[in-house]
Amino acid sequence: MNGESALTRGATDRDVKERLVGVLLFACAALTIFVTASILFTLAYDTVTFFGFDETSVVGFLTELEWEPRNGFYGVWPLVSSTLIVTVVSALVAIPIGTAAAVYLSEYASPKMRSVIKPALEILAGIPTVVYGYLALVYLTPWLRSIGLPLGSFNLLSASIMVGILIVPMVSSLSEDAMSAVPDSLRQAGYGLGATKYEVSTRIVIPAAVSGVFSSYILALSRAIGETMIVVMAGGLQTNLFDPLDPFGSLAGSGRTMTAAMVNAVTSDATGGSPEYYSMFAIGLSLFAITFLMNLASNRIAARYREVYQ
Repeated sequence: MNGESALTRGATDRDVKERLVGVLLFACAALTIFVTASILFTLAYDTVTFFGFDETSVVGFLTELEWEPRNGFYGVWPLVSSTLIVTVVSALVAIPIGTAAAVYLSEYASPKMRSVIKPALEILAGIPTVVYGYLALVYLTPWLRSIGLPLGSFNLLSASIMVGILIVPMVSSLSEDAMSAVPDSLRQAGYGLGATKYEVSTRIVIPAAVSGVFSSYILALSRAIGETMIVVMAGGLQTNLFDPLDPFGSLAGSGRTMTAAMVNAVTSDATGGSPEYYSMFAIGLSLFAITFLMNLASNRIAARYREVYQ
């Protein structure tokens, strides 16, 4: 009887511990949902307040082509265009470099070399972004000028290149993890058919890991869209609308991204209850919507092309 009661008591204790762990994990999950919902509610509430002023409207916010809060112009498109410029150019920098680094680490590098290079790449993600902004302003812009590019002191090109360097570790690390998860049997099958290492890498490994690789691109670009310090320090705060007839002119000049406009709204001498102050919440909600749609598209594409290996 004593042995049976001990077993019963042990099973009961385990059940209690399991319930406690389950409750704790549920509380953590619920907390993350609560924080996200609270942020979204705050942004939406203050955005409604912003559109309640006489000089602001939803139509003007979405259709006007000028952002000058001091003059009563609140068209978001100049901010969106500068943000997209930084995102696209940084993608042109980060995606080729990050993907090439991931292929090297996954397929070419020895275990010893991988143990050195991968942590070194990931250290880049730990450098404060203000340092990247300083490097872009003090070193990158003068160097680009020295090779003949007509750039202003503050320009989107330097900011975009530095943001691209910032997100390289995210692309390379996540893509390498996806490529390393591809079974070696697929590689051996390719080698058995006479394929070279380059052909195995580009025709077998990358297509097999495409969902993870593409997800790393979307996450990295979401990081680029939300970058603040680099674009403020290197890109400036002058509002400019992208000119499709002179794309380099848009890159060579200053530009105010959505995050830079939010920083300017909260650090300017605007009063707390003014439309300029509340504009940062409308911009923040717009930025939230853009990143949410990008992450949603990433999840859909990843689910569509995900490969499951036994």
